[in-house]
Amino acid sequence: MKITISKILLATLIATSSSAAVADSMWKKETLDAWVDGKAETTLLLNYNLNSFDINTYVKDQVVTLTGSVRNKTEKMLAEELVLSLKDVKAVKNNLTVIEKDGEKTQEAVQALTDSHIKTLVITRLLMNTNVSGTDIEVETENSVVILKGSVASGGEHDLALSIANNTPNVEEVIDKLDII
Repeated sequence: MKITISKILLATLIATSSSAAVADSMWKKETLDAWVDGKAETTLLLNYNLNSFDINTYVKDQVVTLTGSVRNKTEKMLAEELVLSLKDVKAVKNNLTVIEKDGEKTQEAVQALTDSHIKTLVITRLLMNTNVSGTDIEVETENSVVILKGSVASGGEHDLALSIANNTPNVEEVIDKLDII
C-alpha cells in the first residue's frame, strides 16, 4: 500500500511540475510576443514616412502580421522592412492594403525616400571623417541633388567635403554653397 501511495504521489508531482513548466513556457512566449508587438508599433509610429495609425500589428510566435492600409507600395515595403529588422521578429506577414494606385505619387514617395537616404549617408560620412568639420556643413537633397551649405576651414576641407558628397551612392549632382573661412 505504501508503494502505491508513493507512486501516486510521484505521478502527481511529475504531472504538476510539467504543467507548471508548460504554463511558464506559454507565459514567456506570450510575453515575448507582447514585447515584439510593442517594438513593432513603436518603430512604425516613429517613422515619419508612414501613417502608423492606419497600420495594425498582431504577433503570434514572433511572427508579425501587418494589416490596415498604406498610400503606396513603397510604404507597404517600408513597413515590412522596418518590422523585419527588429530583434526577435522571425517573419512578417504583410497584409497591408495599398489604397493609392497612382504611379506618379509612388514615384514621388520613392524619390523622397531616396533623398532622405542620400542626405543621411552624406551627413554620416561627413561626421565620420575627422578631416572635415561636418557639424558646420548643412546638407539638403532634392531629386538626388545634394546641396552643401555652411563653412569649412580650408580649401582642402572644402574639396574633401565635395568629394565625400559626390562619392555617395545615388548622388547625381552636388551644388557647392560652402564658404571657406
